[in-house]
Amino acid sequence: MWSKIVPFIPSWVTLFQAGLALIFPLGIYYINNSIYSFVGSKGAISKHPPDRSSANKDHKTHADQQQEPDSKITGDYDADLKSIQAAIGENSDVHFREFMVKKFHARSVLIFIEGMQDEELMNKQVLQVLMFEGQQEQPERISKSFIKESLMPLTQISEVTDMEELHESILLGNTALLIEGMKEALLVGSPNGSVRSVNEPTSEALLRGPRIGFTEVLSENTSMLRRQGLNKSLELKKFQVGSRIKKDLVIAYIKDIVNPDLLEEVNHRISKIDMDFVAESGYVEQLIEDNYLSPFQQVHNTERPDRVINALLEGRIAILLDGTPFALIVPVTFSMLLQSPEDYYERWIPGSLLRLLRFFGAFIALMGPALYISFISFHPGLIPTKLVISIIQTRQGVPFPSVIEVMILEISIEILREAGIRLPKPVGPAMGIVGGLVIGDAAVNAGIVSPFLVIVVSVTAISSFSIPSYSAGISLRLLRFVGMLFAAVLGMFGTILFFLLICIHMTKLKSFGVPYVTPFSPMRTSDWKDVYIRAPLSKMKRRPIMMKTQQSKRKS
Repeated sequence: MWSKIVPFIPSWVTLFQAGLALIFPLGIYYINNSIYSFVGSKGAISKHPPDRSSANKDHKTHADQQQEPDSKITGDYDADLKSIQAAIGENSDVHFREFMVKKFHARSVLIFIEGMQDEELMNKQVLQVLMFEGQQEQPERISKSFIKESLMPLTQISEVTDMEELHESILLGNTALLIEGMKEALLVGSPNGSVRSVNEPTSEALLRGPRIGFTEVLSENTSMLRRQGLNKSLELKKFQVGSRIKKDLVIAYIKDIVNPDLLEEVNHRISKIDMDFVAESGYVEQLIEDNYLSPFQQVHNTERPDRVINALLEGRIAILLDGTPFALIVPVTFSMLLQSPEDYYERWIPGSLLRLLRFFGAFIALMGPALYISFISFHPGLIPTKLVISIIQTRQGVPFPSVIEVMILEISIEILREAGIRLPKPVGPAMGIVGGLVIGDAAVNAGIVSPFLVIVVSVTAISSFSIPSYSAGISLRLLRFVGMLFAAVLGMFGTILFFLLICIHMTKLKSFGVPYVTPFSPMRTSDWKDVYIRAPLSKMKRRPIMMKTQQSKRKS
């Protein structure tokens, strides 16, 4: 009896692989929980952190009451000017232009930062008007309303009575006007330094579509959204982020489409940002995402105004930060990262074909090297006979196992890719191509790697270039190395286990409450019209169900 049973008992190698296949997911599960318990309480923004605003408010109110008598503009020209100069300190780029206001025969000073104002506008509409126009009157008749309404033809004039607020406004680039006898300072015009012109986005190139991209000026970016078309429902809500260096941040949404709960959550997370300086939208992305330990991005970034508008019409919310051309879109799904605006500008059949190619390219970019290691090292019997003979012949004399081969080439490709980005623009692409050819040919001639592996790694690298989102490409490149290690230890079992772990993680992942792999989990077949294929525009009559918009139908 035992003689009949024994042949069916797996070998110790198979039992060992099965044991590792069981231990790996359990180990990852417990390690993940340990990391969350240790780091989670310290790192990310809590969705509902303890409210210390009342204590801070009481402390601030007490401090303001102590400083209030000395923080107001008094109208004493010499004292106010001396106070401003003391507060400005040794900032050599702050200029004080003193002159006499002819109409009131009063001393005045224009305070501005070099390079952050329109000099022609200041000369014509401020200095020339105040110095040379109007009949002289008695000083006691100085009127701020008369200056604003009848003297200076400017669209933007605001009043400041607090000295601290005046200092802050000047250092932010505003031009301040202080006139003898007035207990208010006027902020005239708006900061207007030299900026980059509107160009085509470099990170999202299209063959067909608009050729404009966001710039580093927030007002320019919001105006681009307005210029996409007349929409009375488009709302732009402004925040200030940064505790030491403040920057303007705007969230954009269409008020009669967006889900109110989503809008409230975005407002809450933005208001909880607490950093000295928010340099770029990447800071905001990392501070508001749901799971900062996930390799997948949960906030989409783009330079294209047309992409932002289309996202808003689906019920999403855009976040724009001053000083960066990248806008953020929330929430995001994985399929959205593999879509390009060009899919909608072309007819639906070629658009769907291009999208399918991108999904296939993303799979190859993630799993290509892992599958190669699995087949070559563990399961050569699954490869056709003629092909496996050809591969064995090309591997003759190679001193390394397949995993070391793949690691050598993959790391070389990643270094070349990074070097090509960092080098000057005219040199970078050429260096990447020449470097890849030279290293690949030299490695084959030296017998370090096989020619077949060079083909596999090249196809994998080219496939990763097909992903429209650069950040999504980085995530797949990172996970590719993890998949290679799984395949090197467990073969095809490890490759399948790795893919299943990725699927499980993506199924659990959410972006602002929206499941990351929607519409597959949870299953929403009505949203499949815009996933793998792009249905004809006439058939896409409803907005995505996952967004829970106020208006589900797209109105013509």
